[in-house]
Amino acid sequence: MPAPPALPLVAHVVYRFDTGGLENGVVNLINRMSAFRHAVIAVTEVAPAFAARVTRPDTAFVELHKPPGHGWRVYRPFVQAVRRLRPAIVHTRNLAALEMQLPAWACGVRGRVHGEHGRDVEDLDGTSRRHQWMRRVFRPFVGHQVALSADLADYLRRRVGVPAGRLTQIINGVDTQRFAPAAGRTPIAGSPFDDPSLWLVGTVGRMQTVKAQPLLARAFVRMLDRAPMLRDRARLVMVGEGPLREECERVLRDAGLDGHAWFAGVRGDVADVMRGLNCFALPSLAEGISNTILEAMACGLPVVATGVGGNAELVADGETGAIVPAGDVDALAAALLGVATDPARAASAGARGRQRVEAMFSLDAMVAAYEQVYRRVLAS
Repeated sequence: MPAPPALPLVAHVVYRFDTGGLENGVVNLINRMSAFRHAVIAVTEVAPAFAARVTRPDTAFVELHKPPGHGWRVYRPFVQAVRRLRPAIVHTRNLAALEMQLPAWACGVRGRVHGEHGRDVEDLDGTSRRHQWMRRVFRPFVGHQVALSADLADYLRRRVGVPAGRLTQIINGVDTQRFAPAAGRTPIAGSPFDDPSLWLVGTVGRMQTVKAQPLLARAFVRMLDRAPMLRDRARLVMVGEGPLREECERVLRDAGLDGHAWFAGVRGDVADVMRGLNCFALPSLAEGISNTILEAMACGLPVVATGVGGNAELVADGETGAIVPAGDVDALAAALLGVATDPARAASAGARGRQRVEAMFSLDAMVAAYEQVYRRVLAS
């Protein structure tokens, strides 16, 4: 009896396959989309520990080891990988991987998809003409584009000129079984703040410019200046590593509050961390659709986030948390103070956030939407 035909292969092309919201979304897609086979092509490197999150044993991983400079330096190894893997679809993500669409087209790959997951660090408001020009240059080589937020979809239509018929918005999904509320706040492994009477606000993310963790550190200090009675019980948890850690530590140290914060580093148990918090905060200067906001909401946490990108699509202001202006330390401090001093309202906001995630942001819906896009580009 002849063997059944192999499932079509999707090659997911990212700049680096390591801890991050974009990359976590790729992991979820690979692990749950059984209608396709998958491969990951990293323009630079694949982090082995992060790649281990992929549970599909037939998934291939390719590193191109791109040196600094233009992407043409890795066109040759990329073409070699494409010819070896023979993907039906090449799905690039964000500007750093977009230029791989050209060699994919040259190799005759039928399905070419590009996704925009968030703002570029050098172009937080989307006004960079150079970045718009680069996206326009590669636009003819992309069969279909995916935007995670309405803000990004609007940018692609108006600034880049992507036709509406070649553009789909797909919001990230969250694993509501893994990210689920606990009966009460549970201790975080390794945390110095295990006293159940403490109130913990935390954030999770790479400590880089766009995530703006120093703004949260300043807002935490400002909150305690306004409400000294919280000094005995309010604590700050920052998960992640990066160049902004030193600045965050300095802000707290200068305020005499270095003992009020815990820098947890990179963690593989984010769900457990979320269940150990009372409030989640995201002070970003730009976002697409934040996985960490969805994960916090799924864990029943009230969320305080800046009104950038798709954050307001996730957090219902005044119902599941608060949306504040980006870069506004006073507004962020006031929102945190409101959560810390009204536990009943905070609990209600967290419960409504969990309900919102279950109704609107499931992983199954996300996977089905991507599968529909893949089948569409293969049929066109």
